[in-house]
Amino acid sequence: MKNIIAALAFLITGTAFADGLVDGDAEAGKSKSITCSACHGQDGNSVNPVWPSIAGQHPTYLVEQLQAFKSGARNEPLMLGQVMMLNDEDMRNLAVYFGEMPAAAKSVSDPAIVDRGQRLYRGGDRENTTSACIACHGPTGRGNPAASVPSIRGQYAVYAAAQLRAYASGARTSDGPTRVMRDIAATLSEDDILAVSSYMQGLQ
Repeated sequence: MKNIIAALAFLITGTAFADGLVDGDAEAGKSKSITCSACHGQDGNSVNPVWPSIAGQHPTYLVEQLQAFKSGARNEPLMLGQVMMLNDEDMRNLAVYFGEMPAAAKSVSDPAIVDRGQRLYRGGDRENTTSACIACHGPTGRGNPAASVPSIRGQYAVYAAAQLRAYASGARTSDGPTRVMRDIAATLSEDDILAVSSYMQGLQ
């Protein structure tokens, strides 16, 4: 119940202070995206499951994550070297460009565990007090741009699982003072993480 209340508070708070819009120039973003394409793909669809696909991601979320990398709130040496060369306008332009790119559809990564992942995503786990992912990320994984809840549909299971582990351990704290993702991820077993990540990869 605590996790559900925290998740709802996160959504309400985010909606109150964000309109989901980013003022940026997609063409300018495209010209800046050359270095990004080395890991994320020219159109934002990464070909390496270790690195996230960012095509179709909400620009509000992309800007926030770029700012978090630059400030050190999100620790990733590879990204830090890239974002230090970006100003706020560059970030907005890149976010709009990648946000307009169509996300490539993917299938589930492991059909053998996807049923378990679907149950967790859609219904949570009452015994472990795990909140359902659907509460914030929605039935198709599109998230909520106004609340800066990211789109997770079609995200590589390898990357998604790594982020859940990082939230669970406290290594990633970009969920802010609500601790929504850290509290939820901490209730997941490794098998849960693998299952729900596989299911999310197949969401469309």
